Amino acid sequence: MLTRDFLQKADCRTSFGCIEETLLLTPQQRADSLAKTLACRPNDSPVWVFGYGSLMWNPVFDAEEKSLATLNGWHRAFCLRLTAGRGTESQPGRMLGLKPGGSTTGLAYRLSEATLQEELELLWKREMLTGCYRPLWCELLRHGGEPISALVFVTNPDHPQVEADTCIQHVAPLIAQASGPLGTNAQYLFALEQELYHYGMTDDDLTALARQVWKLQSGY
Repeated sequence: MLTRDFLQKADCRTSFGCIEETLLLTPQQRADSLAKTLACRPNDSPVWVFGYGSLMWNPVFDAEEKSLATLNGWHRAFCLRLTAGRGTESQPGRMLGLKPGGSTTGLAYRLSEATLQEELELLWKREMLTGCYRPLWCELLRHGGEPISALVFVTNPDHPQVEADTCIQHVAPLIAQASGPLGTNAQYLFALEQELYHYGMTDDDLTALARQVWKLQSGY
């Protein structure tokens, strides 16, 4: 289980498992990415972060406010080959990303300006370990509120860990078997399914995937 203390102390080269050296971003590369992203901050507005996967059920960072929100133009997909954290090189799983098309409902978190740099550095250490995501400023529609600009980590289509085949029949067996230092790949999927259910959100593809993984693990 990823915790704030673990993330703060983590050695990116070893703590998440064995990661190919060529995939790892250096601390300077992460810092440059964060600085570049903040330089594009829209109108010095409050910084919101959009959670659509583990940031929903295990955000780790501190937030002053959270809100249900929908991102249009992107949909969830288990499209990233997972070889660390909850998978290994010999038994890879699948990590969640966002691909173009459709829409995604998740949680938006507003970060405190007083601790903004600290929280974002921690977030970058978590999400930008290998550069498989691209941080973008996107407009979200808050449920019952005004549109907001938020940081969204979408899939980097040029990353070598991006996988084209995301059909349930192919992905479910990978998720059902993969595990690593942070736990099992299936735990990640089931926790997200429960969080979506808790907030009354629906994602038919994710629900179908979770059901298939459960069947595989139960021997059906």
